[in-house]
Amino acid sequence: MKVVKEFSDHYCLERLQQNDTAAFDMLFDQHAPALCRFVHGYLKSHADAEEVVQDCFLKLWERRHEFDQDIVFKTYLYTSAYRAILKQLRRQRYWVFEDCDGELLIEEGSPSKIMEYQEMEELYQLAVAQLPSRRRQIFALSRQQGLSHAMIAKELNISVKCVENQMTHALKFLKLYFQAHGMSLALVLILCSL
Repeated sequence: MKVVKEFSDHYCLERLQQNDTAAFDMLFDQHAPALCRFVHGYLKSHADAEEVVQDCFLKLWERRHEFDQDIVFKTYLYTSAYRAILKQLRRQRYWVFEDCDGELLIEEGSPSKIMEYQEMEELYQLAVAQLPSRRRQIFALSRQQGLSHAMIAKELNISVKCVENQMTHALKFLKLYFQAHGMSLALVLILCSL
């Protein structure tokens, strides 16, 4: 059994930003096994789980110079993996929804459910298009590219508080918009924002 040393995220980030592949390997050894089990729990395929985990780590390596000092790699990796799971399920034409307890349930999509999903996605696109341009840009960076508020602030050269404010207004608008159409914002964001 391989023994994996744990190092702080700050220490790993410094080394990654110096292009230290040993730090990357260390991070992979530390998080990949559990992440692979997590993904397999949804996709039920070892090959698919391994592919998703590899993609998550590849994206981490490619974006290593963009991360802020307060990055939590475990959170980043699980969020990235979860988004990849949802994308994979969408590609497989599965339907994802929340039950009463807030748990995600997955069932094979019938043509009517696929059409319902397509209508929901169109409604989502219309709603996002109604946001003011700067707010729409911030929303897209957050929800569609998975950037943290700090990363968005850095990229757009604005304060984190401004990003938070714009996201609050965007989500409030979208929540009201979807409530008016009899839908849950959380569900729409899960299905359409990836």
